[in-house]
Amino acid sequence: MHFPRFSPLLRYLLDLCYIHRIYMEHFDRITRNPAVMGGKPCIRGMRVTVGMIINQIGAGHSIEEILANYPYLEHEDILQALQYAAWRVEEREIALAPA
Repeated sequence: MHFPRFSPLLRYLLDLCYIHRIYMEHFDRITRNPAVMGGKPCIRGMRVTVGMIINQIGAGHSIEEILANYPYLEHEDILQALQYAAWRVEEREIALAPA
């Protein structure tokens, strides 16, 4: 069976379509709008970025503490922000300098 060879540009565009489909299916609480926080990934269109939530977790705050400090957030918002961040980190490989 012969499979067509795709040009690098077509392969890139197909990859983008796949990434967009995954994003739309799994991250329904994560929004990106150039008019809100400069297009950074936000929670449900609010001015709360995924990065802010990740920073709060990294600083040692529990999900319960974040929810108490931001009562307009929901538990699923925090979980989806963590899942989104994990997905984005796995999406790319970055070459690190040897130690």
